[in-house]
This record gives sequence, C-alpha cells and structure tokens, in this order.
Amino acid sequence: MPMLSTFIIALREGLEAALIVGILVAYVVRTDRRHLLKPLWTGVGVALVASLALGGLLAFTSAELSDRGEELFAGVTSFAAVGLVTWMVFWMKRTARNLRNELHGKIDGALMGGPISLALVAFFAVAREGLETALFVYSNFKTVGVASTATIGLVLGLGLAVFLGYAIYNRTVKLDLSKFFTITGVALIIIAAGVLSYGIHEFQELGYLPGVDSFLWDVTPWIAKESLLGSLLGGLVGFDTTTSFVQFIGWSIYLLAVLIPYLSKGKGAAKAKVSVNA
Repeated sequence: MPMLSTFIIALREGLEAALIVGILVAYVVRTDRRHLLKPLWTGVGVALVASLALGGLLAFTSAELSDRGEELFAGVTSFAAVGLVTWMVFWMKRTARNLRNELHGKIDGALMGGPISLALVAFFAVAREGLETALFVYSNFKTVGVASTATIGLVLGLGLAVFLGYAIYNRTVKLDLSKFFTITGVALIIIAAGVLSYGIHEFQELGYLPGVDSFLWDVTPWIAKESLLGSLLGGLVGFDTTTSFVQFIGWSIYLLAVLIPYLSKGKGAAKAKVSVNA
C-alpha cells in the first residue's frame, strides 16, 4: 500500500540521518567539546529545513504547471530520484564500515575553521540524506497517487527512525544495522523500479518514448487503480494496472542491473558495521 512504501523510505533514510547525527554528537561529547553542540545542531536544523523546503518546492512547482509541463516535471524528477537513490544505497554499502572514522575526521578538520565550519559539516552530512528523501518521497507520492495514506507512512517512518536513532545512541536498543540496511536497501531498489516505471510512462505520454498504447497487460477490468489491491501492489512494487512493454522492460532491466551487484559480496559488503558510539 502507499503507506508502506513511504514508511520504508522514511525509516531507511531517516535512520541513516539519525545515525550520522548520533556519530557527530557522540564524538563531540566524548572529546569534551560540548560547546560545539550548538553549531552542530544548527547545521542539522538548517539541513532539515532545506529538505522540507525542497519537498514544498517540488509540490508547488508541480501544481503550477500545465498538464504537459507536469508530466515532463514528474518524469524528470522520477528519473532523478531513481538515480540518486541507486547511488545512495551503493554509497552506504561501500562506506558503512568507515562512516564513523570519516565523520570524525571531518569534525577534526572543521575545528580548524571554527564553529561555522562544524555547522557546515553537520549540514552537508544530514542534507545529503534529507534532500534525497524529499525528492524520492515526492516521486513516490506521484507514483502511488494516494497522498493521505502515503503521508501517514512518511510520518510514522520518520518517527520510528528518530526513536531508533536515539535508542541506539543511548545503547537501549541493539539493532543489526548490516541486515537492516541490506533489507531496506533491497526494498528501496524495488520501490525505485516502480518510480522508474512511472517516469517511463510519463515520457511515453509526452511522446518522448514509444509504445504508450502497447500494453503487456491491462487488468483494469479486474483491478481498479484506486482499489486496495491496486494501491498495495503499486506501493510495494510499482505495479500499474496498465503496463506497457517498454515500462516492463525498463523495470526488469533496472532490477536485474541493480539488485545483482547490490546483493553480491563485494568490498565492505554485508559484514560492515555502523556504530554511533565515539
């Protein structure tokens, strides 16, 4: 259902951001530099505001465009979201093992430039997750087409991410982060495949891609797009009741091309550990 897909997106990306903040705060506290917490939290706060602003800008821009302009905008943002999310899941897989040391090094380097430099480190570390989440959630909203339940999933996912991040920081909850990020990474890739299929459909409607009326299947007589089953399949795997051959080919190629290398045991793969403890 739409709520589940946005819940997974918000939980995964929100927990990544929460862990990054936890690592930064823990290192500042452990090294007895609590006076630097204010600029650190300022950077985090500005990053969150920027992420919300991007989400609002995307929604406002989409609403103000003509029908054709909205289709073009939705298609472009869908492709951009898929590219960004794909890059981020591989980035986390590759850097998870050394994430803590990397952030510690950035803090030490920023201290030479003063509080503003530290605020910038916190800003860019969190903004990377926040801006990605805003773009991907917006694209997913367009894909599932049910804003109310999707919004509930977003709020619940972010809320749980903040709770887990705080609990992990205080060592009250132990979570196998390697398995968590692997499983949610697979889920994000599957959701991204659905967003890609939606972007392809928008470009077909515009005439930029062929085969708009060449359907691999058309099950609308049995499953309405707005039905519970249609929404459930659309939110989970990007299923569309009217799917063209081009959409299905793009969806299939993306899944095979991304899932196979993602699940392979490469450098820093499944055994990577992420810790917020300084």
